[in-house]
Amino acid sequence: MKEVGKRLKALRESIGISQVKMAEAIGSTQSSINRYENGQSTPPVELFRRYADYFDVSLDYIFARTDKPQGVTYEFKPKVAPEREEMRRFIEMCFDPQSPMNEKLKETLFRMMEGEA
Repeated sequence: MKEVGKRLKALRESIGISQVKMAEAIGSTQSSINRYENGQSTPPVELFRRYADYFDVSLDYIFARTDKPQGVTYEFKPKVAPEREEMRRFIEMCFDPQSPMNEKLKETLFRMMEGEA
C-alpha cells in the first residue's frame, strides 16, 4: 500500500491542496488522509472511488497498475469454445476466396462472434 499512498499524495499535491482540504472534499479526516498517504492504513473502497472521481483518474492509476491517469484498456479475450471453432469453419466456407472483400468480411464476422465489434 506504500505505492498507493505515494500516488494519493502525488495527486493531492499536484493540485496544491492541503490534507485538510482533501479530507473535506472526499468526506474523510485529515488524520486519515495522512495515514493513507503514508501507507499506514488503507482507505475503504468508497474512498478510492471518491479519489478517482475527484481527480478524474482510473482506479488502475491510483493502484499504480499504470502510469496513465486514464488507466489501461481492458481487453477481454475469451477462450474459443468448440462450438465457436465450428462457427469459424462455417464462416470460412461461406466466402468466395476470389472476392476482394473476402478477408475483411470474414474478420468482421470473427470479431463480432468474439464480441469485439
